[in-house]
Amino acid sequence: MGEQMMGVVLWADAQDSRAVIWCEDQGNLAYYSETEEAIHDGVALDAGDLIQFDCREEKDMRRVRNPKRIMLGHAPELPAMLRARLPKRRAKKPADVIRISDFLTRRAS
Repeated sequence: MGEQMMGVVLWADAQDSRAVIWCEDQGNLAYYSETEEAIHDGVALDAGDLIQFDCREEKDMRRVRNPKRIMLGHAPELPAMLRARLPKRRAKKPADVIRISDFLTRRAS
């Protein structure tokens, strides 16, 4: 059993039922890959969705289990914002920090 966590989907492939999630604890990214037998029962994730999930460490990698979508399209701009902050070349000073907590607190009323 893993710990319960919240996160925002950064990238998702609906056809292959895979996704990459930015976790609320600012740790390593977590990876979701639906098992073959559960592919039709799982939740369809899309970039920007806010999800709650069980997070497990497996072979030096965080894995998402039992994802539950909390909010569809919670932060659709997040993947583009992160891509825009990628340095064209090595920066001499650290870039501004984006924290997932900024996106977790923006809940719809």
